Amino acid sequence: MSTVAVSVLDANVLVLNRNYHAIRVISARRAFSLLYKNIAEVIHFDDEQMCPYDFESWVELSRLREQFPPAEDDDYVKTVSVDIRVPRIIRLLFYDRLPRRAVKFNRRNIFARDENRCQYCGRKFSTTELSLDHVVPRHRGGEATWENIVCACTDCNVKKGGRLPSEAHMKLVRLPVKPKRPPLLHVRLRSSKYRSWRYFVDEAYWSVELQ
Repeated sequence: MSTVAVSVLDANVLVLNRNYHAIRVISARRAFSLLYKNIAEVIHFDDEQMCPYDFESWVELSRLREQFPPAEDDDYVKTVSVDIRVPRIIRLLFYDRLPRRAVKFNRRNIFARDENRCQYCGRKFSTTELSLDHVVPRHRGGEATWENIVCACTDCNVKKGGRLPSEAHMKLVRLPVKPKRPPLLHVRLRSSKYRSWRYFVDEAYWSVELQ
C-alpha cells in the first residue's frame, strides 16, 4: 500500500470473535493486516443485511465505488491500483473467546462518562477547565469511586467547597454510576460512521475496551 493519511489508517474498527461477539476496537492498519493474512473477514451491512467478505472480495467491492458513490463518512486507503474502503467491522475466523475486562477507573473515562460536562451546572467544558469532585468530601468519608466522583467546573467546585451538594444548595445533573462499558465507546456510537457497531455492541452484554 502507498503512504496514506495517518488519520485514515488510525480509524477505529470493531473486532468480533468467531461467534460474532464484540471483543475490542483496533486501528484500520491492524485490521487490514488481519484481513490480508486471512485471519479475519469484513462484516458489512448493505440495506440492513449482513454480508461477509474476505480481503480479495472486499477489494473488489471497493472498486465499485465509481458505480456506487460512497457515503460521506466512508474512508478509503489509496493504493497504486485501487482505493480500498476501510471496514468498520471485522470478524476473527479462529478466535472464539471473550475478554474479561472491567471498565478502568481513570480520569479519561470519568470525563467521557460525564461527557465533559460539569455535573452541577450542566455546562460543557474542555478537560483543562474541569476538575474531579468528591460528591461526599474526603474529609467526610467520601471515597474515590465511580459513584462518588464527578466532573465539576471551577466555579461550581469553589461554590461547593468541602460540603455536600445539599448543604451548598446544589444538585447533581445525574447520579454518578459505574459504566457498564467504556464510556469512550458510547461516544463513538453516536457517530454515524460507527452506526453498524450497534448490531453487536449492547450495553447489557458486551464490554469493549478501546486500545
